Amino acid sequence: MSSFADTGDLLGHLIGELDNFEQIAQYLLPEPGDLPRLHGVDVFGGTLALNGTIGGDHIIYVDFKQRFNLPARIEDAVARGRFDIAEQLRRCQRMAGILLIDVSGHCVTDALLAAMLHQAFLLGAIYELDMFGRITSRLFENLNARFYKSSGAHKFVAMIYGEISDDARFRFLSAGQPPPAVFSNKHDRFMEVSLISFPPVGLLPSLGMIDEAATDGPLGFKEHYTLNDWSLMGAGDILLLHTDGLAEHRYGEQDYFPSQVEQTVRCVKDRPARAIYEAVREDLVAFGEPADDISLVVIKRT
Repeated sequence: MSSFADTGDLLGHLIGELDNFEQIAQYLLPEPGDLPRLHGVDVFGGTLALNGTIGGDHIIYVDFKQRFNLPARIEDAVARGRFDIAEQLRRCQRMAGILLIDVSGHCVTDALLAAMLHQAFLLGAIYELDMFGRITSRLFENLNARFYKSSGAHKFVAMIYGEISDDARFRFLSAGQPPPAVFSNKHDRFMEVSLISFPPVGLLPSLGMIDEAATDGPLGFKEHYTLNDWSLMGAGDILLLHTDGLAEHRYGEQDYFPSQVEQTVRCVKDRPARAIYEAVREDLVAFGEPADDISLVVIKRT
């Protein structure tokens, strides 16, 4: 039988291991300099973790011109006669990607899956730029196949990846995330939108992959990813990307989303993206205590 001293030592060891894990995971959190900088588009976002400072939600910003040496890549593509890749890389100079991840569960250790996807996505992005000059749906097909094989059936990742360009075109892939909310400055309200969505990453194997014959899919296969293509037409229009922690936030029987969020955005719609984010975050906490990790990214056409 363990003594109290032994139990105390074990508890201290476990707390130390958890602190170490949290410190490692914090290095993956976006820095202020990672925020996309695009002409005519203002972006700001963040995560309110339910437990501690990290959890199952995660945001990755990919401002291509900041994260990659695009001029050198374009020069190399031209030297190799790959003018198609060079043209795609030039387009990347005028846009940025945003990846919003929500791992099932909201424990600190759920950040492990988020960290796995973080590293796999950014490494895959480098190969995508080398091969195609842009990030394609092929990357996400491979990520889905990999996570299907390496995560349990009870652990999966809801995800939305979108690319916003300086003309406010937003092309995105949605896998298990709530639909983005579009606030029209002209109509002063959220607009109804159509959406093509897919199951969370890792829930079903990808259809038509080379290695699918070696994959057992008792629940079937996921169809090929299809992109949504939206445009924020009017100046002042606002796009909200968010996890289900916001969509399902409530106090008693009263839902926070969408009516309360809409009212809050309406009051601060003329402010920058950061101020809009902070107003919503402050309001949702005042509305009721969160029961899940909550992430929100505000994209505003200026």
